[in-house]
Amino acid sequence: MSPGDRRHRPVRPGDPVRPAPRNSGSLLVDNIGELVTNDTGGEGGPLGIRRDAAVLVEDGQVAWIGPARYAPAADRRIDAEGAAVLPGFVDSHAHLVFAGDRAAEFAARMAGEPYTGGGIRTTVGATRAASDDQLRDTVRRLRGEAMRQGTTTVEIKSGYGLTVADEARSLRVAAEFTEDTTFLGAHVVPAEYADRPDDYVGLVCGPMLAAAAPHARWIDVFCERGAFDVDHARAILACGQAVGLGVRVHANQLGPGPGVRLGVELGAASVDHCTHLTDADVGALAASETVATLLPGAEFSTRSPYPDARRLLDAGVTVALATDCNPGSSYTSSMPFCIALAVREMRMTPAEAVWAATAGGAAALRRDDVGRLARGARADLMILDAPSHLHLAYRPGVPLIRQVLHNGVPQCRP
Repeated sequence: MSPGDRRHRPVRPGDPVRPAPRNSGSLLVDNIGELVTNDTGGEGGPLGIRRDAAVLVEDGQVAWIGPARYAPAADRRIDAEGAAVLPGFVDSHAHLVFAGDRAAEFAARMAGEPYTGGGIRTTVGATRAASDDQLRDTVRRLRGEAMRQGTTTVEIKSGYGLTVADEARSLRVAAEFTEDTTFLGAHVVPAEYADRPDDYVGLVCGPMLAAAAPHARWIDVFCERGAFDVDHARAILACGQAVGLGVRVHANQLGPGPGVRLGVELGAASVDHCTHLTDADVGALAASETVATLLPGAEFSTRSPYPDARRLLDAGVTVALATDCNPGSSYTSSMPFCIALAVREMRMTPAEAVWAATAGGAAALRRDDVGRLARGARADLMILDAPSHLHLAYRPGVPLIRQVLHNGVPQCRP
């Protein structure tokens, strides 16, 4: 059981405790042509697909699923008009608390300049200079953008402050928008500690962690050349575990390295990127409960090789998809875009990609209340302007999300 799983530990000071907004009464979504449930206990293949179905929502949860002809009465009704309905996307890796713009860096990469991760420090300077309200406005804008594209659950990391005060305030802002906040003080070594990385690791493990932990569920480290080596990463993650945070790791993005196996060793919920893997890395993941979270938006935006999702899936590894939304290497909030990339560039089937973007993301966050549609699950779902989940990859770049329900509450139409 993960030490970072909020459902299995006492609520700590700073934990976001915000009752979800809910409409009173019941809501029926019916006339569903194809319902993706991710319930693999019965028929319907890996996505647990049901035809001609209906979903009853009460008190923000799924209360009933069954054939539309047997649907119970409800106070309100949404007619899906024969369209597909899916669980809301679960974006388990996003960096939404930042300030500034790195469009010029993107243009330079498109002109042939390689990506090294060095631009993170540019965002650090802008973020430190921004007010709380400016940071909050950025998160609100991107969170709304993601919601309109079907994302109902999002993890949000810190990592662009890299001082005690800035990391703590980044997490306080993030906690206004999500239950899944991640302390990423070990994103890079900031400029003022460039010649003293050991001192910075001490700061992260000491005063910074103490200030950040009350507002975080997870701890993460960028274990990569030019960031943190395996010894520093292990020390930081162990300190986070000691105060009750669950482990996540940025691993093997820029080249082969020890990050994936370190994550497995520490029982990480997820290792993210996984672009450059050895057979030993794949074997370690396959023998563990650690999810491999793939971030194809980063490869798209940096012109890097895509992860080999087929290799991981064939080995039995649990795979998630996420956006890695950030201002430098993947400035997209679109899970449908990531699904299309995964199918086209990473050899995933449409069904595998949709599962990875919903149930896979939930597994990466160790959540069982989202990423699926079943009785008792959170009523997070989307109605497509399409008859099948296949259209998410089949029609890339097309706004196919007609309506989103979050905690059973209809959101604004796109």
